[in-house]
Amino acid sequence: MSTTGAPLSGNQKRKMKSAARLYAVQALFQMEHSGQTSEQVVGEFLDHRFGAVLDEDGAEMIEGDVDLFRKLVGDAVNHQARIDQMTDRALVAKWPIARIDPTLRGLFRAAGAEMIESDTPPKVVITEFVDIARAFFPEGREASFVNAVPDHMAREARPEAF
Repeated sequence: MSTTGAPLSGNQKRKMKSAARLYAVQALFQMEHSGQTSEQVVGEFLDHRFGAVLDEDGAEMIEGDVDLFRKLVGDAVNHQARIDQMTDRALVAKWPIARIDPTLRGLFRAAGAEMIESDTPPKVVITEFVDIARAFFPEGREASFVNAVPDHMAREARPEAF
């Protein structure tokens, strides 16, 4: 992790928030598949992934906003039932949340957590998570799906924003 004392630019802060959202989706996916607690997974991410060097060429994972990462994972876990119900209402009847791809499930939970527990404008949350879907599914139609489901969730959770 970077330890420089220089103030961060607005662009650096935005990139760190975007990275925290991506890491939250990965952490929620990992929790579901490994059975680890949120504390275990958050600790692993902070110790081994934030700013980690990936190869001999010195490629690094981007530094994430630690506070946002912790909040998204914690809120997704603490409000999972509410978020899953919102997601189910946004999905068609034949596709309950239990049937969708586990990566998308983690993405919807992280997006839902940010929708109900932060003051980030819903349109920003939707755009950020659509970008994450594109990273995970570059050839697929999931990005359109991700645009529609969190939009429905946002209109339910924060109707005053629309």
